[in-house]
Amino acid sequence: MTVKLGLIAQLEAKPGKGDELGAFLQAGRALALAEQGTVTWYAFKVDDRHYGIFDTFETEEARQAHIAGEIPKALAQVADDLLAAEPDIGPIDVIAVK
Repeated sequence: MTVKLGLIAQLEAKPGKGDELGAFLQAGRALALAEQGTVTWYAFKVDDRHYGIFDTFETEEARQAHIAGEIPKALAQVADDLLAAEPDIGPIDVIAVK
C-alpha cells in the first residue's frame, strides 16, 4: 500500500453548533467506510468551534472519487446550519507514513 495523496478540510462551527458538527463528523465515518479508495479517514476536533477531516488515498482517481462522493454532499447539506464559514478544503501530498 502506497499512500501518497490526501485531503485536509478545516471546518469552523457557528457559535453553539460545535457539538452538532462533531456529531455530524462522527456519523460521516459510515460513509467513509463505504469508500473503497479512501485508505484512512480521520475527523478531528481542535477546540469547541474548529474541526477537521484528514483522509488519504493511493491514487488521484480515488481522491477524485472521494471529492465527488457522499461525504462532501452531506457536508453541503448541513453547511448553512452548522458552519460559520466556507470549509477550507485542499489537496495535500503525503511525504512520510508510519
